[in-house]
Amino acid sequence: MRTIKAEQVIDAVAKMCVSANRYLPEDVRKRFEECAAAEDSPAAKEVFRQIKENWELAEKSGIPLCQDTGLAVYIVEMGEDVRVEGMNIKDAIDAGTRKGYEEGFLRKSSCDPLTRKNTGDNTPSIIHMDVVPGDKIKITFMAKGGGSENMSRVTMLAPAQGWEGIKKFVIERVAEAGPNPCPPTMVGIGVGGTFEYSALLAKKSLMRKVGEASPDPEIAKLEAELMEDINKLGIGPMGLGGKTTVFDVKIEMRPCHIASLPLAVNIQCHSSRHEEVEL
Repeated sequence: MRTIKAEQVIDAVAKMCVSANRYLPEDVRKRFEECAAAEDSPAAKEVFRQIKENWELAEKSGIPLCQDTGLAVYIVEMGEDVRVEGMNIKDAIDAGTRKGYEEGFLRKSSCDPLTRKNTGDNTPSIIHMDVVPGDKIKITFMAKGGGSENMSRVTMLAPAQGWEGIKKFVIERVAEAGPNPCPPTMVGIGVGGTFEYSALLAKKSLMRKVGEASPDPEIAKLEAELMEDINKLGIGPMGLGGKTTVFDVKIEMRPCHIASLPLAVNIQCHSSRHEEVEL
């Protein structure tokens, strides 16, 4: 049994929180450059110029990419042959979140849902745990802003609606969202499982790198089909029109009940602030 000290987890998480909020991920930059070069619309080109200027200023100044530094969302793959010494893994991640958001001067957005009183330290974090083989811990972090999260939806389709029903719902959701989630967006889609699990699948899909298609070739085809159809909407960067409404579409599928077809759409803004560490 391998042992990792809680301080290692805390420090690694704190660094991820700061870094992801200050530096645009490399996979997002690559897709950004590709899409910016392909745009014909003057408005779209200007938005891309401003986004690039924003990320360059964030790098130089240490100021976050966006004032909404999000709720801290984690997908944790915990090896069955590793333990955390000093505190449990969830407490260590929360401690790292508090440290990162404090030291990085990041906005704390976590509040009571009814009184709206701020928790003051951006915890408790949103933590999803998976137990996997091995003696390592992989932690993937996402800074999830309210603007994009508010545009997300879960529905229960009739099984007979199938792929065409899924596609219709997703495209309509993106169209209804319009400029609100700060496009070009990443669209995460969870199909199958149960009501709550489809939402988790959608969230997990957004942790994959931009440009990384599903390892299942059939699902990869569906991702490409949806991306093409969504970009035909013409919403464009920041809703000002253009070829690029989404940077990427991700789909995760799982078996579901014979009487159900759960579907979740989770939208992420153009920065897609994510980072991962393996301990």
